[in-house]
Amino acid sequence: MADRRLQVFHTVARLLSFTKAAETLHMTQPAVTFQVRQLEEYFNTRLFDRTHNRISLTEAGERVFSYADRIFDLYADMENSVREMTGEIRGALTIGASTTIAEYMLPSLLGDFGTRYPEVTIHLRVSNSEGIVSMVENNNIDLGVVEAPVGNKNLVVEVCRNDQLVAIVPPNHDLANQETVAIEKLLEYPFICREEGSGTREVINEYLDNNCADSTLNIYMELGSPEAVKGAVEAGMGVSVVSRATIQKELKLDTLRAINLAPAMERPFSFVHQKQKFRLRAMEELLEFARGYCEDHAEEQL
Repeated sequence: MADRRLQVFHTVARLLSFTKAAETLHMTQPAVTFQVRQLEEYFNTRLFDRTHNRISLTEAGERVFSYADRIFDLYADMENSVREMTGEIRGALTIGASTTIAEYMLPSLLGDFGTRYPEVTIHLRVSNSEGIVSMVENNNIDLGVVEAPVGNKNLVVEVCRNDQLVAIVPPNHDLANQETVAIEKLLEYPFICREEGSGTREVINEYLDNNCADSTLNIYMELGSPEAVKGAVEAGMGVSVVSRATIQKELKLDTLRAINLAPAMERPFSFVHQKQKFRLRAMEELLEFARGYCEDHAEEQL
């Protein structure tokens, strides 16, 4: 319902990029430029300074951006208020999740949500934590669920639950019968790890920096998914550290052994989303549902 020119301007101003705005809005870049110029002609002033392939808001642009924020907040409040009166909760949402969360946490959560709200369509995009945060920043997804700290202070980050990480080895490994292993001992063996940008990789690196004088990993192989990492360890190619939630089947079949780390390694699973309130009522319901789900399942393995 909002003025299309204002929506396009607001997206360009938030991302400070015509190219990214075009991708986010599913428009061509010339169409985005045209909408912004229309708004500039309406106000008879420039809203952006364009220098050396970079853009910044002019003083007038800053003022329009501030009012646009308030206008879109009011639109969202109006939409949510009317939908509360009618009891209607419907629409399409796009969620992004890092690989571990998408494979081991979200199927159950989204299944329960879909049962309660059948008129809401959920689209799921999977990437590593770094990629998911980038999607939230660019407004390509409504909600991200990640397994690593988020550095962007302009995003809202809510911890859902804590996840325990453990060392894994094949049953015939020297450490297989240990209940606990010091990280220094684990580093003596070839290490199978996730790719750079993975939440698991970031948590391991931070843990090593804080708990190990020599934090150099003897990396034998980098892989792109928990399943690939588990397969390499099962094949005797090295050891690794993974979420305990990802190895329940392997523990029952005794194809892998889990060993607690000393000191313990934990990480938060977190929701991350934009601060703007310009979103569907379905988004509010999904957030509230997910918070309750995490609270109800806090003591369980995923």
